[in-house]
Amino acid sequence: MRVLITRPEREATTLATALAERGHVPVIAPLFRLEILHPPSEFAPDLSECQAVLVSSANGARALAEASEQRGKPILAVGDTTASTAEGLGFVSVTSAAGDGQALAELARARLDPKAGPLLHVSGVDIAQDFAAALAPDGFEVRRVALYEAREETALPDSARAAIEARALDAAMFFSPRASALFARLVQEAGLSASLSNVTAIAISPAALQPLSALPFKATVAAARPTRQSVLDEIDRLPVAVPPATDGTAVEGPSIMSDTPSSSETTAPPVERSMTPPPVQVRRGLGVIGAFITGLVASCLVLAGALISLPYWPAEIRALWQGQGAASVPPAPALDLQQVRQDAAAVANASVEAARRELSARLDDLEKRVRAASAAAAERPGSPAGSGPDPAIAELRSKIEALEGRAAGAATPAPAPAPSAPSPEQDKELATLRLELATMRNTVQTIDQTIAVQRDQTKLLAEAVDKARGEASARNAGEQKAMSAARASALIGIAARLSAAVESGLPFATDLALLTPLAQGDAKLTESANVLQAYAPNGVASRSALVAEFPAVAKAALADDLADDSFGERLLGKVRALVSLRRVGNDVEGDGTEAKLARAEAALEAGDLAKAVALVKTLPPQTSRATAGWLSRAEANLAAKQAADQISAQAVTLLGSAR
Repeated sequence: MRVLITRPEREATTLATALAERGHVPVIAPLFRLEILHPPSEFAPDLSECQAVLVSSANGARALAEASEQRGKPILAVGDTTASTAEGLGFVSVTSAAGDGQALAELARARLDPKAGPLLHVSGVDIAQDFAAALAPDGFEVRRVALYEAREETALPDSARAAIEARALDAAMFFSPRASALFARLVQEAGLSASLSNVTAIAISPAALQPLSALPFKATVAAARPTRQSVLDEIDRLPVAVPPATDGTAVEGPSIMSDTPSSSETTAPPVERSMTPPPVQVRRGLGVIGAFITGLVASCLVLAGALISLPYWPAEIRALWQGQGAASVPPAPALDLQQVRQDAAAVANASVEAARRELSARLDDLEKRVRAASAAAAERPGSPAGSGPDPAIAELRSKIEALEGRAAGAATPAPAPAPSAPSPEQDKELATLRLELATMRNTVQTIDQTIAVQRDQTKLLAEAVDKARGEASARNAGEQKAMSAARASALIGIAARLSAAVESGLPFATDLALLTPLAQGDAKLTESANVLQAYAPNGVASRSALVAEFPAVAKAALADDLADDSFGERLLGKVRALVSLRRVGNDVEGDGTEAKLARAEAALEAGDLAKAVALVKTLPPQTSRATAGWLSRAEANLAAKQAADQISAQAVTLLGSAR
C-alpha cells in the first residue's frame, strides 16, 4: 500500500524504512520543522538541583543533549523510542515508561521521592500534558523548560499534495492530535478533501483521530496501543481487518498519548532522505480500440447527416439520386441489382475490416488513400482519373460497368427497339449504391482524422511526462545535494570539537556520540570513530602536558642509559637521576641517548610530537622503564589527533562533492 507519513523528517525517515521492509510504499510529508532554542538562564541551576529529568519525546532528549553536556542525571522517558534516543546521546541512567504521558507520571510516582528534590520536564513550547499539575497532588515539584519549538508548515507539502490529487494513497498515519488538526486544516485550505475518499486514516490514539472527523476518509482506525509498532501493525492488518467505513466511525483502541511527538513534538533536520515515492502514472487518451469505436459512431452520424442534408449536396450527387446520371445508359435487360448491392457491401466491409486491422501500422498510407479518394469523389462519372481512386470504389465501379457492358453486348446482334430509359426503381437502386460508397469513403476519412488527433495527443502527453520526470529528477538531485552539504557541515563541526578536546586533554564521549548517526554507512568515518572510542571516556594527554613531562622523562632515561650492573654505576645513575646536566637543542649531533633526547625535546618545543615519539622509540632498551609511560600517552594523543583529522578531511571531501 501507499502510506502517507505526517511525522517530522527524522522520525519519518525511520518509519519509511520500516514500511518499506514490510512491502509498503512510503510518502513522506512532514508537517512540522524543529528549531532548537537557547536554554534560559534558570536552566543550569534547575538541572543541577533536580533529582530526575522527565522527557516526553525523542526531540526533548536531543534538545537536552544540545543544551547541556551533563549525562549523569536520571532520565525518565515516555517510551522505548525516547529512551533509545537518550541512551544513544550518552545519558547513562535512562528508564522507559513504555507508554504515554500518564504512564510517565505513574513511573515518576513509583520510582521517585517527592522529598528528594524537584523534577525537570524538558519539552517544546507547546505541550500535550502538564506534568506539574498531574504530579502536584503527590507532592512533586515539576519545573518545565522549553528547549525547542515545533514550527507548523504553512501549506501542505508538495509530496502530500501530489499524492492526494492523484488519488494515489491507500492510508495516512497520524501520531498526535496537533498533527491531525494541522493536516485537516491544510487539506481543507488546498481544496483536496474530496480526494481522501479512498484513504484510511490510522492514528496512534483516539485523541489523534478526533480532529480528522471533518474529512471524508474511507475509514479511521486507532491503534490498540499508543506505540509506533502498534501503528505499523494496524497498517499490516488494514486489508483484512478494516472494512470501508461509510459513517466515519473510528475503530478506537485504548490509549491517549504515545512515545511520539505530541502537540508540541517535532524533529531535527534530516540526516538523509530515503524511499522517495514513485511518480503516479496517469494514462490519458482513447487508444486504438477507442478510436475505432469513435469512428464507427461518427460514421453513423455522418450517414444520418448525409440523408438530412441531401437537398444541399452538389448537383452531380443530386442528379444521381434523381436518376439523371443514368440517362445515357443503353437499354439492357433487368440487372441483378441485389447481386450488385451484395458485392458492393462485401467489398466495402472487407475494406473497412482491413483498414481496422492495419490502422496503427499504415497511418501514412491511409492518409494518402484518403487524399486520393477525395480527388476521385470530385470527378464526374466517366471523366479521366485523377491521382488515383480509392481501390474499393474502383472495384465497385468496374463491376457495375462490367454488368452494364455485358447487357449491352447481348443486345447488339439483334435489332432493338428505340432506347428506353431505365426504370425509376433501377435508377434509385444505383443511386443508393453510389451514396453508400460515398458514405464509406467519408467513414474512412473520419477514422483517419481521429487517429491523427490521438497520435498528436499521445505525443503531447509523452512530452509532458518527460518534462515532469526531468523536473522531478532535478528537484531530487538538488535535495540530495543539500542533505549531503548539511551532513558534511555537521561532520566538520564535530571534527573541530573532537580536535579541541584532544588538544585540551578532556573527555570527548559526548562529541563522539554525535558522530555515530552520521557515520552509518561510511566505512572511513566508522573506522575513525572506532579509534576514538577507546579514548573517549577519559580523553588523552594534551600536547602541553606531554611537553611539560618530557624533561623529567629525559633525565630518568639518561640516568638509566649510563648505569650498569656495578654498584658504583648504579649509585652514580641514581645520583644523576636526581641532579644531572645534559645538552639540549635541535643541533646536538650524534646517535647517543643524550643527543636523541635533545633532538626529541627540540621537536616537542617546535610542536612536532610525531618526530619526538619516533626519536624516543630509537633509544636503547634500558631506557624503556623511564620512557614507556610517556611514550604510551604520546602515541594515544597522536592516534586520536589523526582520527579527528581524518574525520575533518572526509567531511571536506563530502562537502566538495555535494557542491
